[in-house]
Amino acid sequence: MKIGILTGGGDCPGLNAVIRAVVRKGTFHYGDEFVGFLEGWRGVLEDMTMKVDLTSVGGILPRGGTILRTSRTNPGKHPDGLKRCIENLSKHDVEALIAIGGDDTQRIATKLHEQGVKVVGVPKTIDNDLSGTDFCFGFDTAVNVATTAIDRVHTTAEAHNRVMVVEVMGRDSGWIAVYSGIAGGADVILIPERPFDIDEVSEIIRRRHQRGRYFSVVVVAEGAKLATDVNPQHGAPVVTDMARDEFGHVRLGGIGNVLAHEIEKRTGFETRTVVLGHIQRGGTPSAFDRVLATRYGIGAIDLVHAGDFGTMVALRGTEIVAVPLSEAILATRMVSDDLINVALGLRDKTDKPQ
Repeated sequence: MKIGILTGGGDCPGLNAVIRAVVRKGTFHYGDEFVGFLEGWRGVLEDMTMKVDLTSVGGILPRGGTILRTSRTNPGKHPDGLKRCIENLSKHDVEALIAIGGDDTQRIATKLHEQGVKVVGVPKTIDNDLSGTDFCFGFDTAVNVATTAIDRVHTTAEAHNRVMVVEVMGRDSGWIAVYSGIAGGADVILIPERPFDIDEVSEIIRRRHQRGRYFSVVVVAEGAKLATDVNPQHGAPVVTDMARDEFGHVRLGGIGNVLAHEIEKRTGFETRTVVLGHIQRGGTPSAFDRVLATRYGIGAIDLVHAGDFGTMVALRGTEIVAVPLSEAILATRMVSDDLINVALGLRDKTDKPQ
């Protein structure tokens, strides 16, 4: 069987592990051939390919990034984009396609499946907010990177009696912020799910200093929203500009700097910002992510040969299962109230929750 593979959207640690697992099991157990489409859906749209075989996947397990490269190309925004994708898949005699990516990638996969393309999805989002699965690979690595950074920030904050604001990834949900914030002992954790009031955050920090703790660490997701008088329940994110990518996303960034400035202005405490940004995406995947990505790759190639198309591999508990692509793209997976309550439970009960 000839199978196409692509990696779409933002990169994250573990993509190469998925590719490797798909190719190794497909070659050794099913006698498959593979064609890699470069730069996500752009490769399918513009017919950019490379041969993927045992040689090309040798040694890539610990490597970050993706040997297929990636982009945020949306074929639906190009004239006859989906039709061109189908034609190029046919041109290369691709009998099935494995699409590795987040909700944007899987939305395109769903549209192609509806037009007759045999597609299996693999969940990938460093933010861990894709519906249908308990965990996405790359998330664990990002949390480890962020936790290490918070640990280091703690010591310099204490040495200088500073407030340190650590900005982590998390466009629509705060999984990285909550996990790394809890693991790193952050004093305040701010996430998109709960719009925050800067006055309340500043008061929490003042109370902490009154108790004799002369430094504080605040972890904030890039998509955390400022509560406003006009929209207190939903808030407004901080953006670098209003330009949007082909999937309609604006470029977030700057919440950490805004927050640090306002905290210092309100409290008088010296405040600094650390923006981790793409450091969370790069480098070697953790052991957990290597294993999970490998399990997803094995699961995807098995679904292809079971003829179970229009589905995505997913982790439910400890088991790898198949879920409909329609379920995977149904909604953003938000941080649960239980996990938020864990973070709140570590704070002084006299502090007002966000």
